[in-house]
Amino acid sequence: MKLGIVGLPNVGKSTLFNAITKAGAQTANYPFCTIESNMGIVQVPDNRLNVLAEMFHPKKVTPASVEFVDIAGLVKGASRGEGLGNQFLAHIREVNAIVHVVRCFDDENVIHVESGVDPKRDMEIVNLELLFADMDTVTRRIEKARKMMKSGEKKYATEIAVGDKLMAHFEGGHPARTLQLEDEEKAIAESWFLLTEKAVIYVANVAENDIGKPISQLPYVHELEQVARDEGTETITLCAYIEEEISTMSDADRQEFQRELGMGESGLTRLIHASYTILGLISFLTTGSDECRAWTVTRGTKAPQAAGKIHTDFERGFIRAEVVPFEQLSVMGSMNACKEAGQVRSEGKDYIIKDGDVVLFRFNV
Repeated sequence: MKLGIVGLPNVGKSTLFNAITKAGAQTANYPFCTIESNMGIVQVPDNRLNVLAEMFHPKKVTPASVEFVDIAGLVKGASRGEGLGNQFLAHIREVNAIVHVVRCFDDENVIHVESGVDPKRDMEIVNLELLFADMDTVTRRIEKARKMMKSGEKKYATEIAVGDKLMAHFEGGHPARTLQLEDEEKAIAESWFLLTEKAVIYVANVAENDIGKPISQLPYVHELEQVARDEGTETITLCAYIEEEISTMSDADRQEFQRELGMGESGLTRLIHASYTILGLISFLTTGSDECRAWTVTRGTKAPQAAGKIHTDFERGFIRAEVVPFEQLSVMGSMNACKEAGQVRSEGKDYIIKDGDVVLFRFNV
């Protein structure tokens, strides 16, 4: 899973990136500090692996991972190449979902590219530029389909119809992801790699002294949440500066500091959980004396395809999956105890993998 961190210049994108990846991306108080995209891979927090490690004492423990991409700040006119527009849009096309950072704090010492904090306006600037880029893409697709209509192939008429639906939707200011399409139409739209088709999580970057306050006392965040709710997505509130501070602490010091601030889970953990939710992802687990590992699949994945995540031979020669839910295994204490109690199920090729399944795949090639 690849998540692209986007937003206007100087809203805290690179600070957040540093916090969650400890990658040391450059940050500075001027627009376009980030020019080339920074990338970092982080482990997905999963307590279940800790429990399995205590149980099996494996040689190594391998969590699932997420790649974060810190993308250059966007300005008005990016869809027409203003600022670093073309580069910005190209990098967004490569990610699975967008983490849209919005500044929700006042600080006269931090430059704002639009001369003043206004979360709704800032969101709209980024969203409109993505929308304009998609309108340009769809317009070109419609023009090409009209030229190809002479061939008499039905698919070009369908492409034009899909393009017209999208353009009408865009002109109302709505992203592609909120348009309801039939399966055939959806396949066409997906082949165009539209920017506004990508899932979005909004991150409200607040001041240090706003941590722990109710949303009713944070008007900027309240405004941001209302817009996000209308789009059918969610908002995560965090302070990127504090997240960067605690990323350098030991586990014990971090937990104590988070308790003092009333933070609960870290911003990284909440961001990853939200990403899994909007992308429809789950994790299944494999375990043994060599390795305990989490594997990420799309919700609804069947057992053979999940096996293929481990190795293509597993999918090609799939025989069955021996499955026990993590909760059951953690209560029983061992795989042998689960087997003796009849808790390990033998599942075939139509079995749909569930989040937290501990699986042993049987195969023959």
